[in-house]
Amino acid sequence: MTTRLACDVLVVGGGSGGSVVAGRLAAESDARVTLVEAGPDYGARTSGLWPADLLDGGALVTSHEWGYDSGPIAGREPIAFQRARVIGGCSSHNGCVVAVGCPEDYDRWAALTGDARWSAVSVRPALARALERMRVRTYAESEVGPFHRACLDAAASLGVVRADDLDDLDGGIGFGIEPVNIEEGVRFNASFAYVDPARGRDNLTILDRAICDRVIVKGRRVEVTVLRGGEELRIAAGTVVLAAGAYGTPAILQRSGVGDPALLHGAGIEPLVDLPGVGRNLHDHPLAEVEFASSEQLKRLLAESAAIRFTPEEQTLGKLRSSRASGPYDLHVFPVAAHEHSLLAGRVALAVSAMEPLSRGSLHVTGVDPEDVPRIDHGYLSDPGGADLAVIDEGIAWARELAAAESLRELIGPEITPSLDRPVSEYHAHYFHPVGTCAMGVESDPFAVCDGAGHVRGLESVLVADCSLMPVIPRANTNLPAVLVGELITDAILG
Repeated sequence: MTTRLACDVLVVGGGSGGSVVAGRLAAESDARVTLVEAGPDYGARTSGLWPADLLDGGALVTSHEWGYDSGPIAGREPIAFQRARVIGGCSSHNGCVVAVGCPEDYDRWAALTGDARWSAVSVRPALARALERMRVRTYAESEVGPFHRACLDAAASLGVVRADDLDDLDGGIGFGIEPVNIEEGVRFNASFAYVDPARGRDNLTILDRAICDRVIVKGRRVEVTVLRGGEELRIAAGTVVLAAGAYGTPAILQRSGVGDPALLHGAGIEPLVDLPGVGRNLHDHPLAEVEFASSEQLKRLLAESAAIRFTPEEQTLGKLRSSRASGPYDLHVFPVAAHEHSLLAGRVALAVSAMEPLSRGSLHVTGVDPEDVPRIDHGYLSDPGGADLAVIDEGIAWARELAAAESLRELIGPEITPSLDRPVSEYHAHYFHPVGTCAMGVESDPFAVCDGAGHVRGLESVLVADCSLMPVIPRANTNLPAVLVGELITDAILG
């Protein structure tokens, strides 16, 4: 059975970017907005329906997963690519760390797109709005737990300046307390920030547990096929905004016949729009963790702290500069003393990530079923010159110096596997920041999928508003930049 619906703007994906677009358009215009989310919508923050793990801002979450992974990799286990299938998207399960990158990141976007709206000067007002709406704050000194207090002392003993500007575009090298979108221990996700203020308005419809199959362009109108509860919905819209993430958005376009014709033919899909950049340019910040045994003293201190205050597993972050940096910094180093129920359970780790990765990969669907996960190859550490691995190695060396500092040496035990006895290529992970698979760029770029206003080339009524739009990853955790993308694409739609 097929049900036909209609709206002015259809937003596919209620994650960090989609929540912004749907919420703002419903609140700031008369447009009839429909938001389609593949996962559950638990309602407003005050609904009482939200699962406890999604509300707990103290640890990463493993529930509500899409099930993406790397597939088989020679010499190691597959890498899981955690993406949240729930309203709010990854802002509902992430570590809530807010780092926004540097001016060079956004000026590069402006240069690659030929569109000044992405320059550092231009994005500052929207960035300020995003920080305010997401309730970003920095932990007070009194809130810092015992492990992270020791990390601050250790960094200071190594001569690293104390940073208090991690959410400031103009911030440079330093080690400090993290800014976070956590309010009274609750992960303040993008749905709380942007969708909740528009709930109850007559012009906003939310369809949860509904997966987007494909997009069909009919002249100036667009129709989207959505599967929900065994029923097929055909939703006609004047504008479609794809915000299904760096994996989901290119997969929807490819199932719709938009992409590299050779790859589409291989998946049994008829090519309709030749856009070879769809699914290309996939990249993320590669990450490696130096792991240590936890001392009994640290376990006791963490338990005592948790009994009297909110004690998150992540609370401090360092921005450092390797010998290969092209800008103010190119490394993140962040300590983790994991909760027992966390994705990182059982570890004390110093995580190191290369923030200017040169390696690139790709993504493509293998068939027409929207529930089948695409084939994902990030190509981590594959750049011909080996720069990404070299930067990681420099970060690991500094992390080991940090661990050897007196304040930390008393709390953690010896280094343990896998970082102790294996090459980084066999145990590296990722920083949960995939981007670039529908990159915006100038018209002369054969692999640019979108223009600077987010319009998919050849599909003027279809826009992209998520991390897939980013041509180059910023030196930042991508949650706030994803919200920023949603803000700027909404501004473009509103005119």
